[in-house]
Amino acid sequence: MKIEDIIKSTVAMDDDKKVILNIMYTQNVINDRFSEILKPYDLSGEQYNVLRILRGQKGIPANMCIIQERMLAKNSNTTRLIDKLLLKDFVTREVCPENRRKIEIRITQKGLDVLTELDPKVNDHEQIFATNLNKEELKQLNILLEKYRTI
Repeated sequence: MKIEDIIKSTVAMDDDKKVILNIMYTQNVINDRFSEILKPYDLSGEQYNVLRILRGQKGIPANMCIIQERMLAKNSNTTRLIDKLLLKDFVTREVCPENRRKIEIRITQKGLDVLTELDPKVNDHEQIFATNLNKEELKQLNILLEKYRTI
């Protein structure tokens, strides 16, 4: 469906405006469906992102800077996200014995178990959006999006 029809616009739009609206609308559609997957686990997309980052550390603790620089949403409040994950026992937070100013964050087994349970659901979610495009179109879309956001 065309973006003009979705937003019920009767005014002609330049392509540069339509691209921004299409990207923003598509992001909302993807996020809404992704939130439905995470809802039963009482997780936000940002919390899920932190868990994925920590799992990728393969047992090596991460500090707040490492987590923040790898976040998809760079404006996320990492401390608040970690606090919420602590309450769910998905992560641990400890003071580094060698440097007391450094905080080390690790994913717990409970956090790993939740990700393991979510993995096939997230994969299905990604596949649903990919079904309308062939492999070459997916590659081209990635190239175009990477090119488009390079300011």
